[in-house]
Amino acid sequence: MLADLFDAFFFDLDGVVYISRELTPGAQEALSRLRERDKTIRFLTNNPTTRKRITKRLHRMGIDAKDEEVITSGWVTGVYAAEHGIRRAWVLGDDYLKEEIANAGVKIVNDFTCDAVIAGWGDSITLAEIRRAALAIHNGVTFIATNADCNFPSENGPLAAVGAVVEALHVASGRSPQIIGKPYSPMFLKALDTLTFSSDKAVMIGDTPSVDILGAHQIGMQAILMGENISFPFSNDYRNADAHIVTLLDLFDPDVSIREWQAPSHIWPQSVEPGVAGVVFNDKGEVLLMKRADNGLWGIPSGHIEPAEKVEHAIIREIFEETGLEVEVQRLIGVYSDPASQIICYPDLKICHFITTCFECKMKGGILKKTGEETLNAGFFDPQKLPTPLMPMHPQWLSDALSHCEKSYIR
Repeated sequence: MLADLFDAFFFDLDGVVYISRELTPGAQEALSRLRERDKTIRFLTNNPTTRKRITKRLHRMGIDAKDEEVITSGWVTGVYAAEHGIRRAWVLGDDYLKEEIANAGVKIVNDFTCDAVIAGWGDSITLAEIRRAALAIHNGVTFIATNADCNFPSENGPLAAVGAVVEALHVASGRSPQIIGKPYSPMFLKALDTLTFSSDKAVMIGDTPSVDILGAHQIGMQAILMGENISFPFSNDYRNADAHIVTLLDLFDPDVSIREWQAPSHIWPQSVEPGVAGVVFNDKGEVLLMKRADNGLWGIPSGHIEPAEKVEHAIIREIFEETGLEVEVQRLIGVYSDPASQIICYPDLKICHFITTCFECKMKGGILKKTGEETLNAGFFDPQKLPTPLMPMHPQWLSDALSHCEKSYIR
C-alpha cells in the first residue's frame, strides 16, 4: 500500500484535506493512521497567510497539526526573502503576510527605499499602490510573488486571487517575478528542507495536476492525484500523476500502485509558441549568423511569428530586423519541436517551447548591419568554423540545410 512506501507525505489542503469548511471523506482517519505509523506530515498551501492561522483552522476541523508542519506561501516567501539578502520589503498584502515577512527579519516599508516588492493578497490593495510598486520594480528592485493563483472558488463563482495582483505588476513593470508557491520550486524545496531524511522518501498528494503534480515532478518528487482522475496524452507530461486515489483512505488500499517518476531531459515550459528560422548562405557557401542581444549566443536568425503573420513573411521580417538583409524563401528545411532542444529559458525566467519552421533563404538585397536592438554582432562564417557559444538547436538546423535533402525534416 502507498502508506508503506514513503516516510513523508505532503498534502495540499483545499480539495485534499478539506473543501471549504468540510473535511474530505476519510481525511481525519487517514491522517491519524499515518501518524500511528510515525509518518512525517506536511501541509502545503498557496494561501499567503501565517502558519498559525492554518494550524488553528485544522484544529477546528479536528485535524492534529503543528505550526512547523504547515508550509504556507507566505511563510516560505519570508524565509526566501531573508535568505536572499532582502532587508526592506514593500509588501502588497494583508497584515498576516506582513507578519510572516517581518518574522523572517525583513523590515516592512511602503516606499522606494525597499530592496524588493512582494506581491500577495489584501482587500485593501489599491491601483495607486500597484502603480507605485510597479515603478519600483521597473527601476530594478527584486520582484517576488507569494504565488500566482489567478482565482479561487466561492459560492458565487471564482474570485480574484494573488495572480491578479502579480499580473498587474508584471504588465506595468515589464518584469517577471520569482514565484514562491506551487507549482514553483521554492515551496517544495523548503518543505523538503524540513525533513531529516532523503527526499526520495517523500510524496506529494494534491487535487490539481497543473499545480500539485507539476510542482512535485519539477523537483523530482513522486506525486499522487486525489479526486477526478485527470490525465494528459503525452506520457512524459509533468502533470500526469504517478498514482490516483479517490479519498485519503486509499493510501491504505493494497490494490493501489504507483509508478516511478522518471523526469524527462527537458524542463517544463510555461507556454508553446510558434517560431521561424532562416538559413542564409552567401556565394562562398558561408552561413549567416548573428549574436543575440538577449542571451549573448550566436545563432541562425530566428524569432517569433506575429499575430496574423504568415511564416514566410515572418522569417523575411526577422532576418531584415536582425541583420539588415533582404531575403526570399527558397525551401522548407524542416519543422522542429523536440523539447530537448526547443525549450528555451530566458533571463527573465520565462520558459517557452518553440515549434520552429526553418527555411533556407536567398539574399536579394540590403546591407549587412552587425549591431542593432536585437543583435550584438553578425556575419558570414564557414560552416566548419562556427563561432561559439552557439544556440544549442542551431547546429541541427544547419546540418539539415547542408544535407540538401529533397524532403523536409520533421524533428
